[in-house]
Amino acid sequence: MEAQILVVDDESIVREMEIAALSGEGYHCHGAQDADSACRILRERTIELALIDINMPGRSGVQLLQEMKEFSPDTAAIMVTAMDDLETAMFCLKLGADDYILKPFNLDRVILSVRNALEKRRLSLENRMYQRHLEAKVLDQTQQIKETLEELQVAYDSTLKALARALDAREKETGSHSERVRGYTLLLAETFGVAEADLGEMAMGALLHDIGKVGVSDNTLLKPAKLNDEEWVEIRRHPQVGHDIIAGVSFLQGAAQIVLTHHERFDGKGYPNGLLGRDIPLGARIFSLVDTLDAMTSDRCYRKAMSFQAVVDEVQRCSGGQFDPMIVEAFLSIPKHRWEEIARKKFY
Repeated sequence: MEAQILVVDDESIVREMEIAALSGEGYHCHGAQDADSACRILRERTIELALIDINMPGRSGVQLLQEMKEFSPDTAAIMVTAMDDLETAMFCLKLGADDYILKPFNLDRVILSVRNALEKRRLSLENRMYQRHLEAKVLDQTQQIKETLEELQVAYDSTLKALARALDAREKETGSHSERVRGYTLLLAETFGVAEADLGEMAMGALLHDIGKVGVSDNTLLKPAKLNDEEWVEIRRHPQVGHDIIAGVSFLQGAAQIVLTHHERFDGKGYPNGLLGRDIPLGARIFSLVDTLDAMTSDRCYRKAMSFQAVVDEVQRCSGGQFDPMIVEAFLSIPKHRWEEIARKKFY
C-alpha cells in the first residue's frame, strides 16, 4: 500500500512542487497551508510522514510537530525551512523530527530524505511489533513453564504421599500418620517463626521420616512382643537408611537431614549419632515433639489413644531432655483445637 504523505507549507508553489515530485514516486500526498488544516488531516487519516515548513502564519511548524507527536507519535516528520538555524534544527530533532532540510532544496534530496524517514519508520514499527510479540511469547512460555513446574510439584507431592501411605499401611498405622505429622510440623514450625522458605523441606522431612523402615524386616517391624538387642540394632538403622535413600535427590537434601536426625534427643541420648541440643537440625527438633503428639493421641493395639492433657504433661516433663525447651514453649502456646483441625478428630 502506498504511503500517505502530508505536505504542510504556506507557499502554494513550494507545496505543489513537493506534492508533484512525491506523487511521481508513487506516494499518496495531501496538502495543508497551515498548522490547523494539517491537524485536521492528521486526525482524519493515517499519515505515515509529514513534510512541515517551520515558518508559517499562525502556529509554527515546530508547534505543529509538538502537537502531532502527542496524538500521532508514529508519523515521521521532516522539517523544511529557509532559515539556517542550527539551534532550531537540533530542537526539532529532539522533538522527534527525522530530518531537517533547508530551502531552496533539491527535490532529489527531498525524495531521498522521505525514503529514509519512511524506512526508519517501518523498521521502528516492525521492531516494536517484534518486541511485543517476543514479550507475549516470553510471557506465554513463562506461564507454560510455571504450569509445568506446578504440575511436577503436584506429581512429586502425590508420589511421596502415596509412598508415605504405603509405609504407614505396612506398619498398620491408623489413618495417615505421616500426613498428620506433616501438618503438625508445619503448624509448630510456623508458630515457632520458621521462615516460609524453610517450611517445605520440614514438611517433606516429616512426611518421609520413616522411609528408612523399608530396610527393616517385617519380623522386626511388626513384632508384637518386645524387641531383642539385635532387633533394636536393626530398627535404629532406619534413620541412616532413609537418609541414604533420598539424599541423592537434590530437592530432598534438606528433608534427608530431618530423616537422619528425627530420633535424636535434645539431651544427646538419641540415635543414630547422639547429637546434642542445637546440633540437631531445627526441623528434626520440631518433628520429635509432634511425633510424640501423634503417637500418644492415636489408638495402638496395646492401648487406646491418650488425652491431649497427657500429651501436654509428657511434653513438659521431657522439656530439656527429649525436647528443645523453646519448641516446647511454642507447642504449649497452640490451642488444642488447632491440632484437632489437622488430625480431623477430637482429642480426649
